[in-house]
Amino acid sequence: MKKRYIILMVVALMVLPIVIAACGSDTEEAAEPSPSPTMAAKDIVDTAVEAGSFTTLVSLVQAAGLEETLRGEGPYTVFAPTDDAFAAVPQETLDALAADPTGALADVLTYHVVAGKVMSTDLSDGMMAETVNGESLEITINDDGTVMVNDANVVTADIETANGVIHVIDAVLIPPSK
Repeated sequence: MKKRYIILMVVALMVLPIVIAACGSDTEEAAEPSPSPTMAAKDIVDTAVEAGSFTTLVSLVQAAGLEETLRGEGPYTVFAPTDDAFAAVPQETLDALAADPTGALADVLTYHVVAGKVMSTDLSDGMMAETVNGESLEITINDDGTVMVNDANVVTADIETANGVIHVIDAVLIPPSK
């Protein structure tokens, strides 16, 4: 259980920078209600911890040694999978990632992070966003306005932090090279 929590936390932290890079603007328009002004004073990690639905991601980010980076200056966009998203990942996969925290786990987590602050209004259908692990994410905007990152739905967009933005997603993203 501890390994799974760590993996989830790492993935969450990796996703946060991706979200920030994908969004890229400072507009106040958001797909979901804006967080309280005090949230913007917190970094990506503290914002994720305070939200309470990213415990696995935060644990994994810490296990992979990525916490300091996601607390750094940034800005980063993180596509953050929820605890429920991590719960859908087979335990064997989580165990394998946890067994290689600075390798496979870090690769998966950094696939959720984009350098820069990318707001939802900066996204366009068919857009490719390069992640900090060097691979790209595909952004799709459906006719009903639903935004997808690869096969994950963005369920909450534009959670601004002191060092970037978080976009909450409903699935864990796996780099194509994995």
